[in-house]
Amino acid sequence: MDKLVIYLALVLIGLCFGSFAGAMVWRLRARQLVEDKAAGEPVNAKELARLEKLTKKDALHDHSQCLYCSYTLRWYDLIPLFSWLSLGGKCRNCRHKIGRMEPLIELGVAVFFVISYTFWPYGLTTTLEIARLMIWLAAGVSLAILFVYDLKWFLLPDRINFTLIGLGAVTSAIAVIEAKDHIATILSIVTAAIILSGLYFVLYVISKGRWIGFGDIKLGLGLALLLADWRLAFIALFAANLIGCLIVIPGMIRGNLKRDSHISFGPLLILGTVVAQFVGLYLIGTYFYGFF
Repeated sequence: MDKLVIYLALVLIGLCFGSFAGAMVWRLRARQLVEDKAAGEPVNAKELARLEKLTKKDALHDHSQCLYCSYTLRWYDLIPLFSWLSLGGKCRNCRHKIGRMEPLIELGVAVFFVISYTFWPYGLTTTLEIARLMIWLAAGVSLAILFVYDLKWFLLPDRINFTLIGLGAVTSAIAVIEAKDHIATILSIVTAAIILSGLYFVLYVISKGRWIGFGDIKLGLGLALLLADWRLAFIALFAANLIGCLIVIPGMIRGNLKRDSHISFGPLLILGTVVAQFVGLYLIGTYFYGFF
């Protein structure tokens, strides 16, 4: 019964944080467009006109609204997943389609919360161990925002990247405190950062930003600090590239992708990190010690 309560709580909390993540995606995009316009960079005028209203109020007085008719959403319009389903994915006022991004983020974060608790590879008996899981769940919300934002606009917002780096730094600190060999753990974390961030920095310098964006370097640092283990970082990098191949190669065969097509690597790196976190230690144990 206790497990059922925990899972139910994780689903509900995950849906709520997923709703927050979906709202943040649009607010970050709105601020990005306003800043780009102020800097004299080209922006999509139609998109700016639709989203600029989200920048008019501060966080304290900001209320969710329809991006098309500016209808201020009531509490019953904001029930995660349920409101979208009950309205058929449309605005209650103008009946314009809301889209599938919001419910997918809500559902995705909820699933992430449940899977994280179910397959958490570390203990949950001490305060620090529980804190590490809580930080991972909080990082999951940031990862959801970065995943969607990079997928839609090929950008990784600094504000969320820096939040992820901060959460990762706390996780690494916990890993060092809990470790028997502090020096070895610190060296492992530094190596993880080299694998997931330093490698992309080298590619960024060599290509002068053509192959990889600087946001990916910051993302790699945050993910490395979250994993806090060079072996998991290596698995994350391998998994990200493997997933990328499984997506890109079939796309090129079908003609949907070309050699010069722009691919968002942030989502792949995030997926690779999630894989490494949940199955990485098992794979390492199987490889080195041969147990199943």
